[in-house]
Amino acid sequence: MSMPSSLLLRNVRPLGAAPLDVLVQDGRLAALGPALQAPNGCAVEEGGGALLLPGLVEGHTHLDKTMWGMGWYRNEVGTRLIDRIDNERAFRHASGHDAGAQSLALAKAFLALGTTRLRTHVDIDTQAGLRHLDGVLRTRSVLRDVQQIQIVAFPQSGLLQRPGTDALLDQAMAAGADVLGGLDPCAIDGDPVRSLDTLFGIAERRACPIDIHLHEPGAMGAFSLERILERTAALGMQGRVAISHGFCLGDLPPHERDPLLARMAALGVALITSAPPSRSVPPLMACRQAGVTVLGGNDGIRDTWSPYGNPDMLERAMLIGLRYNLRRDDELDVALDCVTEAGARGCGFEAYGLAPGCRADLVLLDAQTVAEAVVARPVRRLVVAGGRIVARNGELLPDAVPA
Repeated sequence: MSMPSSLLLRNVRPLGAAPLDVLVQDGRLAALGPALQAPNGCAVEEGGGALLLPGLVEGHTHLDKTMWGMGWYRNEVGTRLIDRIDNERAFRHASGHDAGAQSLALAKAFLALGTTRLRTHVDIDTQAGLRHLDGVLRTRSVLRDVQQIQIVAFPQSGLLQRPGTDALLDQAMAAGADVLGGLDPCAIDGDPVRSLDTLFGIAERRACPIDIHLHEPGAMGAFSLERILERTAALGMQGRVAISHGFCLGDLPPHERDPLLARMAALGVALITSAPPSRSVPPLMACRQAGVTVLGGNDGIRDTWSPYGNPDMLERAMLIGLRYNLRRDDELDVALDCVTEAGARGCGFEAYGLAPGCRADLVLLDAQTVAEAVVARPVRRLVVAGGRIVARNGELLPDAVPA
């Protein structure tokens, strides 16, 4: 793909503000203002007063395990977390599930709907080794000019339960993963001290951020979270740790929860939620009021765990709004923030937003306000990624992605 040429979007409304023009040059936002002049050779797109959003951000998904576009998977798995883990590992091994092809299909579906940056967890275990990672690394390479993909090396089967997993995680970081993943140090690993010491030891050696799945409820989850915060402070990892799910924060009474939120805020520990309807969830507004960055994600999409999920981050914002009973327009602004600004901040994506100098990741759609965009999820009229027009009317352009 060639470098992007200049592009001028006329008469668009950034986040519902007054209409203006947006000039894109060399893949960046060069200027925003009324009646901008188009440089020689610049492509011009008429916005017609459409709403302009920054590129959407997926903060937590699993590209490697999706069956997006494949035949229907009949889900008969048991109800326990370990049932789902074991079932998935066995299915992927027996079926030869292709993480490369499937991750590319789902990543492209995200891109067509305006997601230009995403964080995906990729399973690392002693049965598959780095095979799933290799597939997603290929997807990241194919899409590198139009979609920024962060890869989390994730021990889905646990860090301690399968000896050798720690060495594989270390190899995954050396091979190109961006973030080190963890999982339930008490409920899955059964030894929180050893589990977290091992995990943070790899992170310290590889100088990488950490994102820990914390499904543990109530007091157990609070205990694990306290140990995570202790290590974050001791190793100087402020701003480099995220907690995915954090269900325990929705179980605890305020007098136990609020000190944890204060410590998370002080240490810059982000919280990533899919806002599932079937579990206790961290209180969104209390977290934000405490200063904790809260971002949104789908979790898995159409996989052996669940038939649900959709690569439309406006739908995820709507589901966050529903789960947290967000009804006012200013509250729906918060739902969008979870998949835009807060999403980028929580994942550490740089040069994000609608200001000069930011990477030109833009979404144009027909809505009067941000609140309407979240609730109605209109067709994406135009998606610009890295300064290139990659999709129109919800469909990728034929030359948007290399063959």
